[in-house]
Amino acid sequence: MTLPKDPLLQPYRLKHLTLKNRIMSTSHEPAYSEDGMPKDRYRLYHLEKAKGGMALTMTAGSAIVSEDSPPAFGNLHAYSDEIVPWLKKIADDCHEHDTAVMIQLTHLGRRTGWNKGDWLPVLSASPVREAAHRSFPKEIEDWDIERIVGDYATAAARMQAAGLDGIELEAYGHLMDGFWSPATNQRDDDFGGSLDNRLRFTHMVLDAIRKSVGPDFIVGMRMVADEDWEKGLSKEEGIEIARRLANSGKVDFLNIIRGHIDHDAPLTKVIPIQGMAASPHLDFAGEIRAATKFPVFHAARIADVATARHAIAEGKLDMVGMTRAHIADPHIVRKIEEGREAQIRPCVGATYCLDRIYEGGGALCIHNAATGREAIVPHVISRSEGPKRKAVVVGAGPAGLEAARVLAERGHVVEIIEATGEAGGQILLAQRNPRRKELIGIVDWRLSELERLGVPIHYNVFAGVDDVLERSPDLVVVATGGIAQNPALEAGDELVVSSWDIIAGAVKPEGPVLLYDDNGAHSGMTAAELIARAGVELEIISPERMFAPEVGGMNHVPYARAFADHNVRVTINTRLRSVRREGNGLVATLGSDFSDTASSERRVAQVVVEHGTVPMDDLYRELKPISRNLGAVDYKALLRGENPIPLRNPGAGFDMFRIGDAVASRNIHAGIYDALRYGVLF
Repeated sequence: MTLPKDPLLQPYRLKHLTLKNRIMSTSHEPAYSEDGMPKDRYRLYHLEKAKGGMALTMTAGSAIVSEDSPPAFGNLHAYSDEIVPWLKKIADDCHEHDTAVMIQLTHLGRRTGWNKGDWLPVLSASPVREAAHRSFPKEIEDWDIERIVGDYATAAARMQAAGLDGIELEAYGHLMDGFWSPATNQRDDDFGGSLDNRLRFTHMVLDAIRKSVGPDFIVGMRMVADEDWEKGLSKEEGIEIARRLANSGKVDFLNIIRGHIDHDAPLTKVIPIQGMAASPHLDFAGEIRAATKFPVFHAARIADVATARHAIAEGKLDMVGMTRAHIADPHIVRKIEEGREAQIRPCVGATYCLDRIYEGGGALCIHNAATGREAIVPHVISRSEGPKRKAVVVGAGPAGLEAARVLAERGHVVEIIEATGEAGGQILLAQRNPRRKELIGIVDWRLSELERLGVPIHYNVFAGVDDVLERSPDLVVVATGGIAQNPALEAGDELVVSSWDIIAGAVKPEGPVLLYDDNGAHSGMTAAELIARAGVELEIISPERMFAPEVGGMNHVPYARAFADHNVRVTINTRLRSVRREGNGLVATLGSDFSDTASSERRVAQVVVEHGTVPMDDLYRELKPISRNLGAVDYKALLRGENPIPLRNPGAGFDMFRIGDAVASRNIHAGIYDALRYGVLF
């Protein structure tokens, strides 16, 4: 057999295990667990990547080995025998597709909260607070060390019994590297001070695991080799730790991380989001491989095939992790193998997936609504077995483009009517923030797919009833989106401008500016960032008890950085009541939901407001009485995966439903999910 020339498709031998190519998904916790177990949702998520051709999928980020490592965000319970059959199902299913399965084990140490799980005290090498989870850990004691070492060993044995191909231990902001780092290890006993002492716990764990699983079972280490932190683990010590582990004979690979993660700002340097450098630690991982001459894995925003190919071809890595990229498209490898790289759905760096995990929700891709929902909607759209329909989609925003793509893949005849001269809807606004330009990939990928599928788009047609009816549709999808709306004010509605006006450049910021955000999502924050970067004095006011709650912690970071750099004032728990003109300026009257008497005023040059969108639904309401279903949707049927369109007007010629912001103000993912789950039912 002739092996493929593509470096990414070359097999890799790890101990006794042959991995069929060089692409993997590194350990991460999608928060799909149920009672700490990886049940069907978890299994199907990993199985999809196996179907897509991946060589190695790593589960859990991380599975916890002890009860006093409370789950921070859906972590699997590796300390329970109950997990074995669930993991065996994942392993068996993935092995059918020649995909190896491993799991990451850890004790979270201080990177969790005491008020989760069984409410046992959080612990660490020393009682140094971790800001991200607001934990105050106790200093680990000798009896803690003894039992936790034993817990690692029994957890590893469970993974071996489940038929997994190996494990990796997490030493990246957790208990194990809490001993390594001078920032978190202030001990003066046998576990503190010298590097030998700081590695003592690690070797105790590795020795116990090897005694439990034997010399042949694959054991790796996901390790921080440079905390990039003045008071933390240095690059020199990190490389020395990597050398010692490589030479110990106790581990089989190193999965390299750089940075520290004790709060959101440094976390985004470890796991960059959009607007930040791609693959920022790839060269560093290559340095570790060169220094150790040992198998090295790595992932950190390696989102495109070209970079992954470079990493393998240049010998920087042995296995390249494309983790978020596979959340966007689990079939990357299959598309490479079939010469369809242009059809890979791109990761646009939105990090909606991780923000949802860290906020307590399951991982969802901003523009692949099938990820995490494999049981109910497909990644690969099959041809419909029903009658071919003529479908008209009104609106070429993300929801409309997705609806057209799905319906065309189903084999229907589809065309799109778009009021403006360009596809993209509100994404065209969002990407006007320079660091969020990658969002346009959501649009560009769909335009490319629609061209492949032969779907025409009629631009500059503000569709009326006649424009729709003249196309003789069987199905009409209203994806007309929404338009910015003002919050309810007691007075002064005509004196304010919207966040859209600022983002679009229709209104120039004039300071001082008061920006009132009664939505808490990206639109208000984007307008605020653009105002701040223009050098205009700004105060952001929100009625919420927390700042921008719909944005998420990782996406919060660049906004917060811009506001700190430009001295933006942020005021919460405050509501804009009214605006009046006074001389050449404006006076904003403020109040509080928590007091009937509290009142204050701000004298500013401009008031900008953000209050979501109101549906542009005139066309929908005009078409509703002449549609077969009178606009109605059977939600129970929709959720059962059945045709959701009831017959209420038998003499009419078309079914109709609306999606995205044409229904109500939501977000990109909601519109795309609407389009996918409706579209696959026709």
